[in-house]
Amino acid sequence: MMMIGESATDRTNQLCRPTFQITIYTTFFSCFSSTLISLYTSRQTEINQVEVCLINLYRERERERERERERERSSIEEMGMHMMKKWFEWSKVVVSMIMVQLFAAGLQLLTRVILSQGTFVFAYMAYRHAVAAICVAPFAFYFERGNAKNLRWSVWFWLLLSALTGISMAMGLYNYGLRDTTATYATNFLNLVPITTFVFSTIAGIEKMGLNTRAGKLKTLGAIVCVAGALTASLYKGKAFHLNHHSLHNPHLVVKPSKAHWVRGTFLLVGSCFSYGAWFIIQVKLLKVFPSRFWATLLTCVMASIQSAVIGLCIDRSKTSWRLGWNLELITIVYSGALTTAATFCIITWVISLRGPTYPAMFNPLSLIFVALSEAIILGEEIRLGIILGMILIIFGLYSFLWGKRKEIKSAMQVNPSSTAVNGS
Repeated sequence: MMMIGESATDRTNQLCRPTFQITIYTTFFSCFSSTLISLYTSRQTEINQVEVCLINLYRERERERERERERERSSIEEMGMHMMKKWFEWSKVVVSMIMVQLFAAGLQLLTRVILSQGTFVFAYMAYRHAVAAICVAPFAFYFERGNAKNLRWSVWFWLLLSALTGISMAMGLYNYGLRDTTATYATNFLNLVPITTFVFSTIAGIEKMGLNTRAGKLKTLGAIVCVAGALTASLYKGKAFHLNHHSLHNPHLVVKPSKAHWVRGTFLLVGSCFSYGAWFIIQVKLLKVFPSRFWATLLTCVMASIQSAVIGLCIDRSKTSWRLGWNLELITIVYSGALTTAATFCIITWVISLRGPTYPAMFNPLSLIFVALSEAIILGEEIRLGIILGMILIIFGLYSFLWGKRKEIKSAMQVNPSSTAVNGS
């Protein structure tokens, strides 16, 4: 019986042993699977976190690049706007000075005609600057109202000198020289004004030669070439060219001066050049003590009108010399007072405050070109080869000087950004 019981127990154990092993294997596999799953899950979580970090980093870099591109676009736009603003400021000054020379060219022809008809010079100047004062007054009272309170005795002194040198002396001498010569010949002498102004500015310490710099060499070369062009146009005749064969010129309107007056007219025109050179220097000092341009122009015109009237009455008191009529003289007075005195004085004083005393004077050679072309086209006058060669030299010298002047101003602004153009020149 015992053997039968033992054998049953062994068979039972043998049957249970595989089941136990399967249970152990199943448990081990379950634990191993759970471990692998947990490892995979944690690893996948880490990978997801890394991916999220990489994506955030990529997005941050993209946003930074976008900000950099935006800053570059903004800087380019600002640079473009700054360049456009600089170009506009520069072109505004140049166009203004070209307009001044166009006004002056028209005045040369009109003045030459009325002076040949016997108009009294100082009566013409007195009326002209009275009209100029009337034209400037609205601008002075509107844009610079209240600035008249700043008028001190020193300001009146510089205003008196400005009216005396720039109008009474300079224009008086020039008109008498124009009457004794011709419009083209007289205009040639205006090309000496840049030289006298440059010399006076150097003596006064306002302008520097700067021959050791490229800008100074360009300015000096430009001034010399301008004078060479003016002398070429004046002294060398050459072959004659006609632009308008159907002349509008009336020979009864212009009186050819006698040969005896040419020498006197030349000395008067040279004296006018020196007076203009002194006037440009005085303008610099006047603008420092009294920077109100419209009021300065208004008071200068009033003083010049009074000075011309006093000088004229001392020379000639006859009513015929001071009488006005509805003729070309009245048109010339209004034209000269409104454009070539009022507008020109405002423009020149504004340009001097930006670019210095030599800058506006260098545009005077352009009036020679405008006068020569006007005489050829409107009056049917011939143009000589010497005039054409002189024009080429004048244009080359003008832009050589302007180039040097711009380089000088740019260098001065880099050294001292707070300096003005006048001080920098």
